[in-house]
Amino acid sequence: MIFNPQAVPVVGTDRHLPAVSRERLLPAALRKRFQHPPHWTPEHRPEPRFMDRAPRQASVLLVVLPHADGPTLLLTQRSAHLPTHAGQIAFPGGKVDDADADAAAAALREAQEEVGLAPDRVEVLGQLPTYTTGTAFIITPVVALVSQPVQWQANPAEVDEVFEVPLSFLMNPAHHRRHHHHWEGRTHEWYSMPYADAQGERFIWGATAGMLRNLYYFLSA
Repeated sequence: MIFNPQAVPVVGTDRHLPAVSRERLLPAALRKRFQHPPHWTPEHRPEPRFMDRAPRQASVLLVVLPHADGPTLLLTQRSAHLPTHAGQIAFPGGKVDDADADAAAAALREAQEEVGLAPDRVEVLGQLPTYTTGTAFIITPVVALVSQPVQWQANPAEVDEVFEVPLSFLMNPAHHRRHHHHWEGRTHEWYSMPYADAQGERFIWGATAGMLRNLYYFLSA
């Protein structure tokens, strides 16, 4: 049976939480936040494991792109033929290789391979707490700024599409929908943050939404 997360009912939203102000999303404010991080508590929601294999280290790049009408966040739609998380919306990223100096280096390498983003055009700001997926990946989110115009080049072997979502939309909990699903005797919980653009609905959910929740708590603390 193919699991369809969009068919799982919404049990609530977090519209009672305040949105991150637009001022805190500007490049100078983001730099300052990572240089002097506040005391904050991550939202830990480790996914129940459903694959029996040794955990693998991975990293992703959360690319913030400044624009005159407000910053956006880069996202991709993964190719439908990939062995894990096929067709899902994700950040550029992947497994950490032995040759990678650290999680940031892995995220930069993967972003170049997947969307053609040259590392020398990236300003790494810092990292968020790791996120563990049900597919046994321990993901380090690396947050970065890219201020220069970039011509995205999606690698068809890994990425079907590259697009941007306003950061203010993602950092507003009124758009964070909660889901519960019972499967094989366990309750699975996750967030979704559907965003509609000219191409239709972008169903952001699962690990991607979970890491965005931690970014929200970090920026709103």
